Amino acid sequence: MFNFPPTTIALIIVCSGSIIGPLGMAGVNIAIPDLAEDLHASAKMIAWMPTLYLLSSVIFMLPCGKIADNYGRKRVYAFGLGLNALASLMCALANSIEWVLFWRFIQGAAGAMIFGIGVAIITSVTPDNKRGMALGISAACVYIGLSAAPAVGGWLTEIWGWRAVFYSQIPLVLMLLIAIKLFLNGEWKNDKKSPFDWWGMVIFSLFALCLVLGLSDLPNVAGWLLTTLSIICLILFIVHQSRSRRPLIRVQMFLESRVFSLSLTTSFFMYASNFSLAFLLSLYLQYIKGSSPAHAGQIVLLQAVSMAIMAPLAGKLADKIQPRLLATLGCVIVLVGFFLLSQLSVSSSTAYISGSLLLLGIGFGLFSTPNNNAIMGAVDKSELGVASSSMNLSRTIGNLFGMSLINLIVHYYLGDSTFSAQNSHALMSTISLAFKMSLGFVMLASCISALRGRA
Repeated sequence: MFNFPPTTIALIIVCSGSIIGPLGMAGVNIAIPDLAEDLHASAKMIAWMPTLYLLSSVIFMLPCGKIADNYGRKRVYAFGLGLNALASLMCALANSIEWVLFWRFIQGAAGAMIFGIGVAIITSVTPDNKRGMALGISAACVYIGLSAAPAVGGWLTEIWGWRAVFYSQIPLVLMLLIAIKLFLNGEWKNDKKSPFDWWGMVIFSLFALCLVLGLSDLPNVAGWLLTTLSIICLILFIVHQSRSRRPLIRVQMFLESRVFSLSLTTSFFMYASNFSLAFLLSLYLQYIKGSSPAHAGQIVLLQAVSMAIMAPLAGKLADKIQPRLLATLGCVIVLVGFFLLSQLSVSSSTAYISGSLLLLGIGFGLFSTPNNNAIMGAVDKSELGVASSSMNLSRTIGNLFGMSLINLIVHYYLGDSTFSAQNSHALMSTISLAFKMSLGFVMLASCISALRGRA
C-alpha cells in the first residue's frame, strides 16, 4: 500500500509514539487539581503522581534496553505501548488516589519501554550522516506531544473531567499497534543474546526507591538514612556492573568516552531543572492566578511549541556543527529563562510567564537533539539499546531527582493540607524556591556541557 523505505516507516512509528506518550505525562498535570478534588487527595499524595511515574521509569529503563537488545527492539516497544493503554484504562476507572498512583507506577514502566527503545530503533535504521536530523525529528515529535498535551488535557478536563485525559490515550495506542503490525517489517536485535543481570536490576531498583523515599522524607532521620542507603546502593551497582560478565550496562562505556559520560551528566542536570515546570505552573496559574484548566494548558504549551520548532533545526545543525557548541548555547538560553521564572510573583503578568517559557523552549530545543546525537554517536552499534536507555535514564533520573526535591519542598511548606487558593502564600513560596533550585541545576549543566570535548 505504501512505498516508504524502512527508515521512514520506523521514524513515523516512533514519532507517533512520541506524540502519544506525553499525554500520559504533561496532559495529566493539567488535570491534577480536578483529580485531587474528586478523589479528596492531599497535596502530599498528589505530589506523588509525577514522581511514581518517574520512579518506575528509572527502575525499568536499563533492563528494558538490555531485553530489547536481546529479544528485539520493536517487540519491546510494542509491548510498552500495550501496557501504557492498559494502565491508562485502569487509571481512568480508579475510585481512589491510591489506585491511581499504583497504575501510574505501571504506566511509568510502559514509558521506559516506549521512550527508552524508540531512539534505539531510529538509530538502528538510520545512516550515521543523517542521524542528527532523524533524532531531531523524533525530538520535535516529543515536543509536539508535550505542546498538545497541556491544551488537550485542559480541554478534556474542562468538558468531560479528569478521567477523559486517561481514556483519550487508549484508541490512539491501539491504532499505533495496528500500524506496527501492518507496516513495520523486520526486527532489530543483537545476533547473540547476553544473560540478564537480575542482581544488577535489584540493586538499581533499591537505589531508585531509597533515593525517592529518602529525599521526600528529609530532614527527618529516616530520610537521611534512606538517602545514605541510596548512595550505598548506587556504589554497589557500579562495582557490581564493573565486575559482572553480564552487566545491564558496561561501566567502561563511561570511561571509554568523555563525550558519552559528560553528555549524560549534562542531560541529568538539565532535566532535573525542567520536569516539574508544568506541574508547578499548573498549580500557579489555577490556584494563584485563577485560570481555567484550558487557559493554563494553553500557556504551558508555549515552551513545548518552541521546542518542537527548534529541535529539527538543531538536529540538522548537529550533523555539521560540534554538539558541544549547540548544546551549551541551549543551556545558556535555558539559564536566562529560569532566571526570569525565579523572579515570579503573585502579580506577574501572562506576558512575562510566556516570554520565560519561550526562552526555555528555544534553549531546550537547541540543547536536546545535539546532546542526544553526541550520546548515540559515542557507542558501538551492538550497544544502541543500552545507550538509548542510558540517555533516557539520565533524563528520567534527572526528572526524578528534581521532582523528589519538589516533593520535599511541598511537604515542608504545605504538609498534608490540600492545594487551595487559601494556601496561596505557602504555594507561592514553594514555586519560588523550586525555580531557584532549577536555576542552580542549569548553571551546573552549562559548565559540564562546555567541558565535554569534541564528538
